[in-house]
Amino acid sequence: MRKHHRGFTLIELMIVIAILGIGAGLAMPSYQDRVIRAQVAEGLALADMAKQAIAAEYARSGKLPADNAAAGLPPADRIVGNYVSSLAVEGGAVQISFGQLSNRNLAGKMLSLRPAMVPAYKQVPIAWVCGQASVPPKMSAEGRNRTTLPGPHLPVECRGAPVT
Repeated sequence: MRKHHRGFTLIELMIVIAILGIGAGLAMPSYQDRVIRAQVAEGLALADMAKQAIAAEYARSGKLPADNAAAGLPPADRIVGNYVSSLAVEGGAVQISFGQLSNRNLAGKMLSLRPAMVPAYKQVPIAWVCGQASVPPKMSAEGRNRTTLPGPHLPVECRGAPVT
């Protein structure tokens, strides 16, 4: 009497492992981009205090603060977070440097938030231009854009306008 074995052959198991490997390889970059964008979001949240200090100084004096001290903030290397290594005010713009515990593809990169105002009307609130985003019409942005984050790692509101 012949015994009938049931189960998978070696070839079938190898095909299943290959399919799982390909699926994991395709999913990894998407997951990594999401992790980086979440870490960038921490930097944007940390920048809120600097934005408030800059807006207050602008409302008080009519001028943008040149640096952290003029904005009434601690030195740049003392404003840190889990993923942010420093937060500097330069000519009214907020420069967020990433490092600390950030993803290796984010470490050493920078994101800029530039104040945009309506010239000669300081009572109009400051709008903030993030990264590669365009300046709102009828407003002018101050400070230098030093953003070095690649497009896929930028939050949607920080990306440039699509070319049509």
